[in-house]
Amino acid sequence: MNPVVDRQAQVSGPLFKANRVPLTANSRLWLWLAVASVLLLFANGRNAVPLAAWLAPVLLLRFVRKQRLIIALPVAYVIGALAIRFQFRGALVGPILYVAAVVYGIFLATPYLIDRLVARRLDGFSATLVFPTSWAATEYLVSMAAFAGSGTSIAYSQYGDLPLLQILSVTGLWGVTFLIGWFAAVCNWVWEEGLGSRHARVGATLCLATIAAVILLGGARLTLLPPSSPTVRVASLSKKGSPWDPSDGIWERAMYGRASKTEVNEIRRRLSTWEHTFDRALNQKATTGEVEEIRGKFSARNANLLSRTEREAQAGAKVVSWAEEDGQVLKQDEPALMEQGRELAAKYKIYLGMGLATWTPGKKLPLENKLALIQPSGQIAWEYFKSHPAFEEAEVLDAKDRKVKIADTPYGRLSSVICFDADFPPLPARLAPTSCLIPPVIRRGSLPGIRNWRASVQLSRASIWSGQPTMGSRRHMTTRAVRSQRQTILKPVIMSWFRMCRPAACGRSILSWETGLPGLASLRSRP
Repeated sequence: MNPVVDRQAQVSGPLFKANRVPLTANSRLWLWLAVASVLLLFANGRNAVPLAAWLAPVLLLRFVRKQRLIIALPVAYVIGALAIRFQFRGALVGPILYVAAVVYGIFLATPYLIDRLVARRLDGFSATLVFPTSWAATEYLVSMAAFAGSGTSIAYSQYGDLPLLQILSVTGLWGVTFLIGWFAAVCNWVWEEGLGSRHARVGATLCLATIAAVILLGGARLTLLPPSSPTVRVASLSKKGSPWDPSDGIWERAMYGRASKTEVNEIRRRLSTWEHTFDRALNQKATTGEVEEIRGKFSARNANLLSRTEREAQAGAKVVSWAEEDGQVLKQDEPALMEQGRELAAKYKIYLGMGLATWTPGKKLPLENKLALIQPSGQIAWEYFKSHPAFEEAEVLDAKDRKVKIADTPYGRLSSVICFDADFPPLPARLAPTSCLIPPVIRRGSLPGIRNWRASVQLSRASIWSGQPTMGSRRHMTTRAVRSQRQTILKPVIMSWFRMCRPAACGRSILSWETGLPGLASLRSRP
């Protein structure tokens, strides 16, 4: 017998072909992983593509289920951590970004691990519920943690899909997360069983019918139940210019990438000088002249806010709100600033929400980040202090609240939380079901890369806390009134205008609109 012929027979025989099958299947798994990795980069955060959020889990789940666990789990974790790092660049900077990626990578991989361990022990349709349930539960538990919050929830990737998001006020974020996870699990079931499987076809039909029903019902509500009642004019203000000069046009251009290299270098020089002087003041090492310089700059900034508040009041605004920390003041000067706000509110009979950063030199935690609501009588209705410091802010913030405040007004009940507080559902959940949040404004001086996303995210949260189905349109913010215990209540709703407008418009320093009882908003921005 010719040994060469024998070897050729072995190479071309069925044994070799059998050995090629797992190699080919394994290669496809890595291909699906590569595609999932790319989709995950755009599944949430700064550059969210809504469809990517639906497709990425399908392929990643396929990889985790079919690959050996000792390989699948570490790979899923690394892919998740890298995706978080990319998705939220600009939101977090420095070492915190990498720490967050490492920690949140664990949260992202957890549902895949649970599915791998549990789903294979179940049969058919019941197995498809493991992944979405564990994903929604993981996100919920993470949102309850004091250090995390809900900011990375996959549900936020859908913030522009108003019909789908009507489910938020029924299930919260977790309903959207469940639907995305269920879609991934059902797709994998059909993938494994094939379209010839009757049970898989029925399960897929049920899943798609459920998603379609949610979208159709949400769309029907937007279309068939438009708001139609009288409106009240509301304005939200944010600071203008740099921290040291409200008329600083260079700072404005730099924030939107329009400044020259020379101007950017000048901004860095001024900022370095300002931070050095301010740090000296907080440590009580500044000279009298330096302290007076800081007070003067704060005074100019606050005078600008008060002037624009007066302009909006003269234009007919009945509720005016400043953005977070836009009013900067030393503790010794706070009573005088509050008195100016009280006089302005009383003069024009408006509700004025003053977002203040009050600094106390020499104190271990020198910053009070608060919102003070002043009534038309000139009296202070409430003061709310930020409860959850945002990352580096923990080094200076005196977080001493944890209780939301409510004021009854002719236009509804006004309440608020501040920025990062909104990432922690237990805090806003304490609002009465008939409360209305003062609409948040994204600070122009922070996180320019994610401003559009963050604005839409925070406004969409209002619909969850209101406890009512939400309403909205592409370029308007609307509210829905309900009659409860003989009160007319404002219901804040989803607003996707930030997503649709030009980037420059998103950062303008005044947003004014008319909001109804219920009513359709007429939203515009002004410098």
